[in-house]
Amino acid sequence: MKALKLAAAGAALFVSSWSAHAGATFDSIKNKGFVQCGVSTGVSGLSANDSKGDWVGLDVDLCRAIAITLFGDASKAKILSISALQRFTALQSGEVDVLTRNTTLSLTRDTTLGLIGVGVNYYDSQGIMVNKSLNVKSAKELDGATVCVQPGTTTELNLADWFRSQGIAFKPVVVERLDEIIRSFAVGRCDAFTGDKSQLAAARSTLANPDQYVILPENFSKEPLGPMVRQGDEQWFNTVRWTMYAMMEAEEYGITSKNVDEMLKSTNPNVQRLLGVTPGMGKNLGVDDKWAYNVIKRIGNYGESYEKNLGESSPLKLPRGLNASYRDGGLIYGWPVR
Repeated sequence: MKALKLAAAGAALFVSSWSAHAGATFDSIKNKGFVQCGVSTGVSGLSANDSKGDWVGLDVDLCRAIAITLFGDASKAKILSISALQRFTALQSGEVDVLTRNTTLSLTRDTTLGLIGVGVNYYDSQGIMVNKSLNVKSAKELDGATVCVQPGTTTELNLADWFRSQGIAFKPVVVERLDEIIRSFAVGRCDAFTGDKSQLAAARSTLANPDQYVILPENFSKEPLGPMVRQGDEQWFNTVRWTMYAMMEAEEYGITSKNVDEMLKSTNPNVQRLLGVTPGMGKNLGVDDKWAYNVIKRIGNYGESYEKNLGESSPLKLPRGLNASYRDGGLIYGWPVR
């Protein structure tokens, strides 16, 4: 019995000492007083400027949620627009603290760049969009077509792999900026435009005659999109990860920005821990115990963020699909805050 008590005391001391130690990135962000997030150069629903010039989107909401976790203040999020080609260099160099832009998580990116994926906040797949005037119903009918694609992305590789696997030829038209790709596609510089299907839907909504364009049924790939951070600072990694999962878990328990104050009275132990009624979860992260409460109060849960930016309340009107809660047949599954 004495040995067990000593072992338990030693384990508790180890956990306490470890949780009290913050890494270089976490300390740097706390000291400078704001977090710098790298987002896309403009993908409606994920990260784009609204009519007032303000950044909005699912990825922008996550950035602001992280700032709230750290500082209790969404204005402490600094949004930087970074191209697909420059995003990893920007994170590696410290120009940004986290990529909250649409970035596909993959083994190569986790093991060769000095970076690491935190988790998935949007499940997507790569597709291809064409003008209905081409009279094609399948990407298999695009033999010899010109296809607009961004360089430095998994999209470029997936496109080549898919066409090669089908034994058909294509000619890539490589354009770095997304807005330039959309213009090139609209004026007929390329027959087709490839990208994540969410990106294609967003681009279609900006075209003069969106009903003239169709996204073909084929899925070229799996695209698990999510934030990335530099390797070597688990404290920072955990801050980003658990901010994202708290928003997901809040949706599972029916906690919204509108009812979060009422939910403070809940007798559910999981809700009590999530909202900081039962103390300890914030201390383990090195932040205030009310971190998740503050995020939900000011940003909302994952479902609220999705609905506002991508769902029926948005111009994109994308169904939840794979991004529904696992309780509704989707893949969104918040890890337990306990």
